Amino acid sequence: MTSAATAKKAAPAASALDDTERGRLDAAIRDLQAGSRTWAALSVAQRATLLRAVRTSTAANVEDWALVAAESKGLNAAHPLRGEEWLSGPYSVLGALDAYIDTLTKLAEGRGALDGIRLGRAPGGRVAVDAFPLTGMDRFLLQGFTGQVWLEPGITPNAARRDAGLGQLSPGENGGVGLVLGAGNITSIPVLDVLYELLAHNRVALLKVNPTQDALVPVYERAFAPLIEPGFLRIVKGGPAAGAYLTGHDHLVHVHITGSAATFDAIVWGPGANGKRRRRENRPQLKKPITAELGGVSPIIVVPGQWSDADITFQAEHIATMRLQNCGHNCIAGQVVLMSADWPQKEQFRAALRRAYAAAPDRPIWYPNSDARMSQAAGDYPDALQLADRLLIEIDGDDDPTALENTEYFAPVLGVEELPGLGQDFLDGAVAHANEKLQGTLGANVIIDPATEKSLGSGFGRAIAALHYGSIAVNTWTAFGFITPTMTWGAFPGNTIQDVGSGLGVVHNALLLDGVERSVVRGPFRPFPRSLPFVNGGGRVTILPKPPWFVSARTAATVSEGLTRFRANGGIGTLVKTLLAALRA
Repeated sequence: MTSAATAKKAAPAASALDDTERGRLDAAIRDLQAGSRTWAALSVAQRATLLRAVRTSTAANVEDWALVAAESKGLNAAHPLRGEEWLSGPYSVLGALDAYIDTLTKLAEGRGALDGIRLGRAPGGRVAVDAFPLTGMDRFLLQGFTGQVWLEPGITPNAARRDAGLGQLSPGENGGVGLVLGAGNITSIPVLDVLYELLAHNRVALLKVNPTQDALVPVYERAFAPLIEPGFLRIVKGGPAAGAYLTGHDHLVHVHITGSAATFDAIVWGPGANGKRRRRENRPQLKKPITAELGGVSPIIVVPGQWSDADITFQAEHIATMRLQNCGHNCIAGQVVLMSADWPQKEQFRAALRRAYAAAPDRPIWYPNSDARMSQAAGDYPDALQLADRLLIEIDGDDDPTALENTEYFAPVLGVEELPGLGQDFLDGAVAHANEKLQGTLGANVIIDPATEKSLGSGFGRAIAALHYGSIAVNTWTAFGFITPTMTWGAFPGNTIQDVGSGLGVVHNALLLDGVERSVVRGPFRPFPRSLPFVNGGGRVTILPKPPWFVSARTAATVSEGLTRFRANGGIGTLVKTLLAALRA
């Protein structure tokens, strides 16, 4: 997210705030300072009880949450994609609360956060935590989907178990008051970031919502009243001037931001020429620690194999989803398809991808400045295929892929590049290309059929280990890792404030793991019933004919709402109706 096209407006001077606004923000911080002392006095068991109250109030507001979010994005009650706002909003937060409650309950009972959770080995001798599925319901509903968190090389299993728990291993420590600058695109992100501040770092939080989510503030205030009333959370609105004032506030000890690298640099170094000079001189204007999730250009590596017509159609729709969910306004949206120039089925797959990309439901391009980014993409690639509200860029021999590979368009823009080779040669080349050519290290997707993966043997695992991204998805989308609370979310380790890339640190991480390197999620290559072993000759079994997050799923809105209501309130009737709808997807 380093291009000018993705840069949000630099923050003006804090002096743009009037006395009333500064007083409002200062009062919120004073409330939180008192709340931080109360938080430090709570035992882990009391915190688990508090989270149960938060869960109850969140469950009571799921409908308002989803409807307000959908309306703010131009999705009316009949729109087929309105289910996105159920899954990416309240469903995600309820899942996180359940997972945190489980972790805190273990710790309160004197057990370890990883008690009952298997630790395995990943390539390079890394510890791999089997972080999903952990419940019987997840094993049933999401059969075929799994997730591991890989820890940094050198961490032993004993150290992993000992250190899991982070701030809840020393709950009496007062972490002070942190600032969360909320994301503007996905409604669960600000809340998930607040929970991580509280539980991983013992920091109470001042959440400044992005102006795109101002309409949700009343819903947030109702859902998270149990955190607001004792002073553990304050939610404020405001533009860049409020953000600038808060990031420089002496009584805030930490900043977390979800946004762009340009905004990050304006916070850390300052805007304009003065900021550039400070960066050259390594004199940051920000005097407190900062963590960040900043997006990037995500690859979709398509490993060639012998695919059926149904495989090609399904995976083309899968890729269209990776780009078009939330109209492409996602930090984790797939942007560059890397496929083999030597694959005999490449033209068939290209044609299927064009059809799937064109056939997805129309929707408003709603995120601020997206029109400008679309125009930039069209200017970068005037021969791109214009499909109503979206662009498909197919890089040919004479085209320069640099702009596509280094500009996070944050809009419905998908590119396709070809690389030489088949089998392991192609996969290794695609991994190297993604690592070296594409901007950022947040997430990467790999699609590979079971027979081809089997033929690669240990070479496939080595290739995944060589793919330096914080979240990797094999035969699913990295958004599955985002929505799974026991997985981690953040850039691959190694960035600095001088070269921030896709960000610093991780969030989500409901197992409260220390020393995280990446998360790896896996899904079935084929949907039900073609996922059955006697149909496809191998691979992962799933009960889903089509995942509800697919933009092509006919019953996605009904299924997403049903899953959220079931997560909120249970009820076998709700679950049965939802599963029947899923079978018609």
